[in-house]
Amino acid sequence: MSNFTVNSTAFLPDGEIPTEYTARGADRSPGFQLSNIAAGAQSLAITLDDADHPLFKNFNHWLIWNLPVQNMIPEAIPKGKTVPALAGAVQGMAYGRHCYKGPKPPLNSNHKYRFTFYVLDCRLSLPAGSRKRTLLAAMQGHLLQTATLCGTYQTPRGAR
Repeated sequence: MSNFTVNSTAFLPDGEIPTEYTARGADRSPGFQLSNIAAGAQSLAITLDDADHPLFKNFNHWLIWNLPVQNMIPEAIPKGKTVPALAGAVQGMAYGRHCYKGPKPPLNSNHKYRFTFYVLDCRLSLPAGSRKRTLLAAMQGHLLQTATLCGTYQTPRGAR
């Protein structure tokens, strides 16, 4: 079987994340293309972490689980505990509370952001108040595949 891979419709691997997908812009989640999803997959999950946060290593910005198995994750996933348009996917508690919260490093600081994608053999029964640690624990024993996609962002001069 081929490896599970993920690409973004908004930025290249290890490339710069456009401002519209950051908290300095429209703060819209980027779209993603997934390839070679394992047979038997029942749901998908995504986490977004700031790998270069100066105080909290891998500071979590977003988590969403129970996404339907599909090759395309749309951009601009709406805020809310659940996302009816995505089969009731659940957004948990991170820097973005029940929503995507994009990159927002301090001025003149370039940070690396890591999107991690999980392919699961089940749907998870977790409350929307769950945090990343709880999500990762619930996924144990249910992971079929994982993939990461990284991008960078540097706040432009004069940004607020």
